[in-house]
Amino acid sequence: MIRTILTDAQWERMAPHCLGKDTDPGRSGGDNRLFLEAVLWKARTNSPWRDLPDEFGHWNTIFKRFDDWSRKGVFERIFEAVSDDPDMEYAMIDATIVPVHRHGHGAKGGPQNQAIGKSKGGWTTKILALTDALGNLVRFHLLPGQRYDTIGVAQLIDGIDFDTILADKAFDANWIIEEMNKRGTKIVISQRPKRKHPIQIDREVYKWRHLIENFFCKLKESKAIATRSDKTDRNFSAMIYACAAVINSG
Repeated sequence: MIRTILTDAQWERMAPHCLGKDTDPGRSGGDNRLFLEAVLWKARTNSPWRDLPDEFGHWNTIFKRFDDWSRKGVFERIFEAVSDDPDMEYAMIDATIVPVHRHGHGAKGGPQNQAIGKSKGGWTTKILALTDALGNLVRFHLLPGQRYDTIGVAQLIDGIDFDTILADKAFDANWIIEEMNKRGTKIVISQRPKRKHPIQIDREVYKWRHLIENFFCKLKESKAIATRSDKTDRNFSAMIYACAAVINSG
């Protein structure tokens, strides 16, 4: 018997945002909860889709449904629906790098058309994330592993207000400092040693950065996130949204 991941409370919050409900017009889908459990089983194990246990149904049908939901943004909507209003008194930004499995190299156009890059560590993808004061995911952005962490920050913070920003020295960039000063945001970013006029930061508040690091640890408990095997950024993002929805609603 397959061990389920979703609690009844989590499923009740997710169910209204699934496709193919009995209340939807036209053809209804199969058991949406069983399908989500199949996706989360795949995320937890990172086994090939064709190795899904028979209890979930035919693997190819499940994969096609996953791809369809991914294309329609269903997993992102589920994530947003189950995530409570973020506590934006503090916003934390950080990035983590994950290796790309050889199965993840086969997208149309090659890996160069996806957030996959080659560095000394091989083929990797970088997950750049913004969390709230509790360490719950608010947004993320994918980058090729060799790109600088600051490349995706503008997109990450666009349209989001927060009182204080916490980040390590990888994010000590002049344009970020200027943007935060323009917003009137308190800066708690570790300073690079070569900065001519370093900013004095609150060291006690800076220690709270462990919350975003804890989030990455929880996210990487899903092996499909810790090692990317999805060929497209769209499907890899869908897998992140599915796992983060479970984390945020847990």
